[in-house]
Formats: sequence, structure tokens, C-alpha cells
Amino acid sequence: MPRHLPGLLLLLWPLLLLPPPPAAPSPMARPGLRRLGTRGPGGSPGRRPALGAPASVPYSGTGQPGGVRGAGVCKSRPLDLVFIIDSSRSVRPLEFTKVKTFVSKIIDTLDIGPADTRVAVVNYASTVKIEFHLQTHSDKQSLKRAVARITPLSTGTMSGLAIQTAMDEAFTVETGARGPSSNIPKVAIIVTDGRPQDQVNEVAERARASGIELYAVGVDRADMESLKMMASEPLDEHVFYVETYGVIEKLSSRFQETFCAIDKCARNTHGCEHICVNDRTGSYHCECYEGYTLNEDEKTCSAQDQCALGTHGCQHICVNDRAGSHHCECYEGYTLNEDKKTCSVLNQCALGSHDCQHICVYDGSASYHCDCDTGYTLNEDKKTCSAIEEARRLISTEDACACEATLAFQDKVNSYLQRLNSKLDDILEKLQANEYGQVHR
Repeated sequence: MPRHLPGLLLLLWPLLLLPPPPAAPSPMARPGLRRLGTRGPGGSPGRRPALGAPASVPYSGTGQPGGVRGAGVCKSRPLDLVFIIDSSRSVRPLEFTKVKTFVSKIIDTLDIGPADTRVAVVNYASTVKIEFHLQTHSDKQSLKRAVARITPLSTGTMSGLAIQTAMDEAFTVETGARGPSSNIPKVAIIVTDGRPQDQVNEVAERARASGIELYAVGVDRADMESLKMMASEPLDEHVFYVETYGVIEKLSSRFQETFCAIDKCARNTHGCEHICVNDRTGSYHCECYEGYTLNEDEKTCSAQDQCALGTHGCQHICVNDRAGSHHCECYEGYTLNEDKKTCSVLNQCALGSHDCQHICVYDGSASYHCDCDTGYTLNEDKKTCSAIEEARRLISTEDACACEATLAFQDKVNSYLQRLNSKLDDILEKLQANEYGQVHR
């Protein structure tokens, strides 16, 4: 400290070092209004724990570009998101720049793309202008450049007309919104600092009934009752107020939490018996290991009979195992290859499984044939052998027997013929004698 300070300053110096008293609460900070929240997974971005409560889902987002979402448990889910921003005369140029920065910071926390989040901006005062549609920009940089080019309209505050325009022109399939079958949430964030100059109650109700989730962000002179009329239920999760545009940027991290999709697979609360797979809508589904099929409860798995289904890939034989799997085997004379599916021919002659009495000859294919030693011949069974001399003797014996049988048969026929001729001679003599007697009467 300088030595020549006046004495009064020396006395007051300790008081100057005391911390300032706490700021008085804003008259607009009414009890029961939370800053932001989320609703559960069925089409709206998922519930955030109450402020001050320990979070069950880790979250480390910073609201800055590249902010990390906790340990793979939380990530941006796809949305059709429309910003409705008040640029009436009460919003000064520097304050309007703060609003654009707020919009850009939220864009930084989202996954932007045709299959991810799509963004549109509706600018309003006494008139309404759609700055760009949901299908116009498909990457963050072009989106942020388009936001930076927005200029204020400067007169009036027609909030109802702005919501109606967003519903009729921004949230349409023709301009880039995805249809009901996609299950992509439709979300609108309206930012205003004044009281609407038209009716907002009925138009906001129609927007909510059409499936649009409305968040209302009020700044400075914003009318709290109007914010409540515009926002979706529950109000303590969809209405937010800040005193100045200077702190509105801080809300971007809160919206990052709001649009966080809970990774139920990572939390291990899915109930899948085998495999949990995250869906893009923030939900999940169960799948089974190879060789299993998903049961009707869509969580447990049963073993498949892949052999019966014909999906086994075995070249020869498929054998079911108890564990819902299978293994391959080969026909006799083959061996299983290293791929455990195809088979190669075995040399049965070398294995000694051929049944040949004398010699086994390997054909180099799936079979073999038998041969006999010198002096032997292969029998009709194609396996056993007989000596050649013995075979000849058998043939000779059979031939001799055949000749004797033939001679015996011939002798028997000749005997029958002789007796028949004798009988015919007797009959002929009797006929002649009878004919002679009749002539001489």
C-alpha cells in the first residue's frame, strides 16, 4: 500500500475489502418456477432431476462446442427444433446479438444432420419471417452462419401469430419436419422480453395438441402469465426467466441437459438377457447372440435349432449342442478341416477300414476297391478272394454235372417218345382193321 494515502482512506481500507452483500431476489423470480426440465422418453426429451438433487445420470456438458456428455450415458437425441425469437423494438441490437449467441450455443450442443436434429428459426415482431426451414441446413457451421445473418424486425410483439406460423409453415413435412411414424419430437423454444400484443392462449393450445412441445424463455420485462399460457405442461419444467439478455447464454447448458437422451443400455436397466441396442429415439431394443432367437417378451432369448433351419454351413453333418450352438461332423471316410465346416477324404486303405481280404487299392476319391494276390481271383462280393485252380475245379465239376443231367434228361425224353410211338402204332392198326371189316360186309 502507498505510504502517502490520506488517513481517512487508511481507516476505511478494511471495510473496502469486505465482500458485497447478496443481491436482492428479482421480483419476477417467483417460487415454483424451475429453470428448465424435460419430460420422459415418449416423444419429448427425458426428465431431468430437480435442481440440487443428486443426478442419477452423470453429466459433464459444458454448453460449449465439443462439450462432453457423461461417460457415454447422455447424448443429443434427434429433434425437429424451431426457435421463435422476438426481435421487437424493445430488444436492442446488442441484446438481439445475445439471443443469436444463445441460439448458436444450443446448436453447438446438438448433433445436427438430416438423420439427427434439424433446426429452423422463426423471427417475429408485428410481422413474422421464417429465416430458414428445417430442411435448409444440415451442418452446424452453415446453421450458425445463417443465425448470425438474422436481423431484427423492430416493431410489435405478435407472439400468437409467430406460434401459428411455426405450426403451419415450419413444422410441415414439405419444409423438412419428419412425420409421426419417425417418432422424432417436435420442439419449439420461444424467446421474448415483452407482453404479446395478440392472443396466445388458444394458438399455443392448438400447437401443443398437434404434438409440439413449447418452451417459453422470458427476459427482463416479459409477462410471466403469458409465458405460462404458451408453455407446455408441467410449467415448472417449460418456463424459464432471466433478468437480462446478458445471462441468457447460460441457459444453453440447461437445454443441453434437456435434450439429452438417456442411454439405458449403459445404465444396465434394460432387462435384455443378451444384447441391448440403443435406438435413435432415446429408447432401446433387445437382441440375442448368434444361435438364439428373441422371445415374445422381447427381452429373453431361446436357442435356435440351426441344423433344422439349414443355416449351419456344415458340408456334411450338423449336430446341435445343448448351448444353442452346433458343430459339424463328416461322413465316414472323411475328416473335418480346420474351418470346422468342410470335410476332406480319408485314405481308408491306410486306415485299415476297407474290409478287403487281400489288397486295398486307394482311388484318390471317396472310395476304394479290392484286389487279390497272385493266383487268386476276386469273388462276387468284391472283397474276398479264391484260388484260381480251385475256381477252375469248381467250374469243371459244375460243367460235368451239367452234362450228366442233360444226358439223363435226353434218355428220359427218348423213353417217353418210344412208348408214345408204340401206342400210336397200336391205335393205327385198330383203325385199319375196323375200316376193312366195314368194307367187306
